[in-house]
Amino acid sequence: MTQILSIAASLHSDSAQSSQLAERFIEQWQRSHGSATVVSRDLATDPVPHLTAERFAAFATPAAERSPEQAADVAESDALIAELQASDVLVLALPMYNFGIPSTLKAYFDHVARAGITFRYTEQGPEGLLTGKRAFVLATRGGRYAGTERDTQTRYVQDFLGFLGIDEVSFVYAEGLAMGPDHRAKALQDAEQTIAQLAA
Repeated sequence: MTQILSIAASLHSDSAQSSQLAERFIEQWQRSHGSATVVSRDLATDPVPHLTAERFAAFATPAAERSPEQAADVAESDALIAELQASDVLVLALPMYNFGIPSTLKAYFDHVARAGITFRYTEQGPEGLLTGKRAFVLATRGGRYAGTERDTQTRYVQDFLGFLGIDEVSFVYAEGLAMGPDHRAKALQDAEQTIAQLAA
């Protein structure tokens, strides 16, 4: 059975527009593709600690030499990675904060990028080890930035996921949500149409 990993990055949790769009995407995906196991991770209610020198050192320490504290730090990272490894589809609810991704999502990314586990270095360069997966990003913005130099999110998320081996990444944009009710309604309508196309 297909497993979907749903990650909500908004500080507003389930009430965020990005989270609601992600939920509708999953509902339509299941209608089109059959039932799937859904694993949900809400970075607002269950945040991942930001990376520290101590945590980074724990990742690099051989398992037999880790202190109990280091073992606990690595176990947290291992659990996040296991969710990714077991999932076929990643659904990411992504608001834009100050032209970038939420810091909680960056912390999550820092914990799942582990050399030798989710990627490795070769003579030809880095190679992602999480292949064979698809990712769908539900991106919400107060203004309109897609296709402009201020959209730092799209390229960053594509590059990061590609680094891990997830090359098939589709974006659904709902932009102009803070530009008045007409802009908001049109943006959400367009996003719903794109969701219907991608989920089918």
